[in-house]
Amino acid sequence: MGKEFERTQRVSQFLHQELARLLHSKVRDPRVHRINLTDVEVSRDLSHAKVFFTLLDDHTDADRAEIAAVLRKVSGFLRSELAKQSSMRTVPRLSFRFDESVGRGRDMESLLREVRKADAVLFDHQGADEGAHESTDESTDESTDESADLDPHAGLGSDSDPTIA
Repeated sequence: MGKEFERTQRVSQFLHQELARLLHSKVRDPRVHRINLTDVEVSRDLSHAKVFFTLLDDHTDADRAEIAAVLRKVSGFLRSELAKQSSMRTVPRLSFRFDESVGRGRDMESLLREVRKADAVLFDHQGADEGAHESTDESTDESTDESADLDPHAGLGSDSDPTIA
């Protein structure tokens, strides 16, 4: 069982590298040059491979659909090129899918940036308020400290002074 996992992982890595190279060097459609392969998942029996891709620039749903259609059309050509370059008995059937996780990651990152900005503004306001409170607190603390220095028994109850009884 461990060997199967290693083999599927090796095939996945090989397909990822070779497909990226083939898409940018052999496929002439300029739309394909805008994509980036993010992952390749190979089935346990090595008959199917899901190839995940993203677009390098801004895109719409129509762009995704258009590029997915182009990739479907060239999948046979890519499969035959892979067969020439590999020693595998059969090359997996390729299915291309847009990788939504990268977009979700970008959205999550922008949300985190907004939260950090809001926290920074909140802490700046709190820091300014605390600075004002600390300066008034320090002046009152100093006056009580000075009075304590003058009378060593100040603030002590009558029970603690043996001379007052």
